[in-house]
Amino acid sequence: MSQASISTPNRGLFITFEGLDGSGKTTQLKHLAASLESDGHRVVSLRQPGGTPLGDRIRSILLDSRSDSDLGAIAPEAEMALMFADRAQSLRQIILPALADGAIVLCDRYTDSSEAYQGAGRNLGTDRILALHRTVCNNVQPDLTLLLLPPLAASLKRARRRNDRHVQQAGTDENRFEREGDEFYTRVYEQYRAIAQRDPTRVVVFPEEAPIATIAQRILEVVRQRLQPAEPSRHEP
Repeated sequence: MSQASISTPNRGLFITFEGLDGSGKTTQLKHLAASLESDGHRVVSLRQPGGTPLGDRIRSILLDSRSDSDLGAIAPEAEMALMFADRAQSLRQIILPALADGAIVLCDRYTDSSEAYQGAGRNLGTDRILALHRTVCNNVQPDLTLLLLPPLAASLKRARRRNDRHVQQAGTDENRFEREGDEFYTRVYEQYRAIAQRDPTRVVVFPEEAPIATIAQRILEVVRQRLQPAEPSRHEP
């Protein structure tokens, strides 16, 4: 599927949320979806990994902390490949059809996550991630990325507390990444900062600790500005 196939006048808007687990991005995505729907927009929301039947299976492998013991330690390259397999499926099955139909697509994580977590966190390097993105995802880029980047320690504390609570309540464990140490997450955090500096037009950073409603209002203002009127997106191969 070529990129030209989605560069149409009626194409929707592709918005991604990025940040560490515990940064509040999933909560903010839900708030934005509700606000946009109240404004009369059709919104399609999904997460990565996951969101499709195949993606949900991949998610269960990648995020479950028992995977490394049950399957043997997952190689960084295998982790990277599985992330992109999920992404390719969600693009073909959900994202591109929704954009072609004029919807606003809100995606919880996209390739910036792979660049931060696998490229920097796993030390695989940015070049390998971006090369895979060009090959597997046809270089489809978001129109806007909302990067929630509050202080690292606060994000990790919330993420680990949330996952412990989820294990107790639901019996499922998505704590595999949260078990990584401070050096791993420092690399991830700094790579997110580098991505934002490299692409300031696409990436809008929210670095502060603030009430949920305050951040939600700021995000909504940014998105509304992009919607009135938006110029055709640049999706260069």
